[in-house]
Amino acid sequence: MEHLKSLFTLILFLMLTMLPALTFAGKISAIIVFGDSTVDAGNNNYIPTVARSNFEPYGRDFVGGKPTGRFCNGKIATDFMSEAVGLKPIVPAYLDPSYNISDFATGVTFASAATGYDNATSDVLSVLPLWRQLEYYKEYQTKLKAYQGRDRATETITNSLYLISVGTNDFLENYFAFPGRSSQYSVGLYQDFLAGIAKDFVKKLYGLGARKISLGGLPPMGCMPLERATNIGTGGECVGRFNDVAVQFNSKLEKLVEKLSKELPGSILVFSNPYEPFMRIIKNPSSFGFEVAAAACCATGMFEMGYSCQRNNPFTCTNADKYVFWDSFHPTQKTHRIMANFLMNSTFSHFL
Repeated sequence: MEHLKSLFTLILFLMLTMLPALTFAGKISAIIVFGDSTVDAGNNNYIPTVARSNFEPYGRDFVGGKPTGRFCNGKIATDFMSEAVGLKPIVPAYLDPSYNISDFATGVTFASAATGYDNATSDVLSVLPLWRQLEYYKEYQTKLKAYQGRDRATETITNSLYLISVGTNDFLENYFAFPGRSSQYSVGLYQDFLAGIAKDFVKKLYGLGARKISLGGLPPMGCMPLERATNIGTGGECVGRFNDVAVQFNSKLEKLVEKLSKELPGSILVFSNPYEPFMRIIKNPSSFGFEVAAAACCATGMFEMGYSCQRNNPFTCTNADKYVFWDSFHPTQKTHRIMANFLMNSTFSHFL
């Protein structure tokens, strides 16, 4: 049994890290992104919120060593995915004035860190709710048609890959953090409430011309350094109930995708589940070239993110590639790359 387990780990390691991503060149015209800090490339820099990361040491391993607003030391998964499909090496933020429609024609993110499916989640730190991201997308379509012409823009919209990555904040920064939603819903009913919002969002995207859509699931959110650090009395173990919620919600999203696939003719709709591959990395970090999974690179690695992840903190690590997490909530560039490779070689093969 141990031999088989080791063999499986080796195969997964090769799939996650060493296999080149499948070639999608010519099949995907652009990558269009909606969601939270997992896929925000800097939109929050341009709205009045404290949920920002446009300062050092964020971005220290990005091209030019500059902070961009990505909650990471470098690139995030969507940047690697864009490059893998033969497009540009980064997916820019829609609100960033240094980019224009010629840049956005091959990829753009409307994501906003700290948001969720639930409008009450986005209200916590005054960030862009999903409905506002969709309004920006409509504005983008208008600009794209003016730039490319109606026929070519329609082709771009149809052949784009739409990525949705959101949901963790609904639980960790809303449901389990404040009494509002938890007094209205049981955990299961709140999951159903969020799944209903996800369903409406996907259907609206479809109505606007999207045909290749990936609905992302939740990671093992109970294993984030912040959650482990506050799991008092366990010696820093993962918070099991949070991981259970992630698994349950992912199951509901997967069933939703199956249902919508039958209801939306001409669509290719997939469920992208990061839970198992991410958990494999956390449980066996050395198998993927990491040394630390329980703590993050930035500062003490237990509590800090955003403004508390300060530039000159003497505890910040010198080599983020040794760490699964960059700050107490977000993965390092290396982890983002590994997860992107996994998705490109598995789930996204449906888009070939």
